[in-house]
Amino acid sequence: MPTLFDDPLHQLPRPPRRVAAGVVHLPNFLGLAEQKALVAQARDLAREVVGTPLAMVRPKLKSGQMSVHMLHLGKYWASNPYRYVDVVDGFPVPPLPDSFVDLAHRALLSAGSLSNSLQSWSEAYRAEAALVNYYSPDASMGMHQDANEESEAPVISLSIGDTGIFRLGGTLNRNKPWTDIPLMSGDLIVFGGANRQAFHGIPSIEANTAPAGCGLKEGRINITIRQLAL
Repeated sequence: MPTLFDDPLHQLPRPPRRVAAGVVHLPNFLGLAEQKALVAQARDLAREVVGTPLAMVRPKLKSGQMSVHMLHLGKYWASNPYRYVDVVDGFPVPPLPDSFVDLAHRALLSAGSLSNSLQSWSEAYRAEAALVNYYSPDASMGMHQDANEESEAPVISLSIGDTGIFRLGGTLNRNKPWTDIPLMSGDLIVFGGANRQAFHGIPSIEANTAPAGCGLKEGRINITIRQLAL
């Protein structure tokens, strides 16, 4: 497993930046110790729901089975009809950990320094649900919108493990132009404002790029935090 200094990409300056209106990328937002603690916490949460309808599995869609494993916290995104629910087949959805709520507020305070549209949410934001997604080295996620929430509050996304390519598109369709952003272990990306409904995806994972000490030997964990209600 590489260290942060083995990969030339990790040696390039990566300052915080505003990628587009309402979209901010903060490299190295999480230190290695916090990454490792979050991975351990995610594993514990996943173990608690093994064998239940809330288990961390690869969801099956009409188009086929996803390559990403998903764990729902706070709320569960159900189908038929599509909606957020608190209970699935008699099993309550695990609550959103306080550590995730704290992370969300820290993220917005930091991202808000680069975007006025994000700064306006720094005090009012209510973290209500999270997805913990595990990407194996060959997993990916197609272009999609996060358009199922009543609120237009920003989406907060944290990366741990192998580098994932975050592809940001427009708000109207999945077509080009795209902006590809390598999200390395510990990186944060927040999107809201004019690009809250932007299409986005993860076309690829760069295998063997997880730094030693992050808690993952391979693959990538993505923690996405949302406010649902107005």
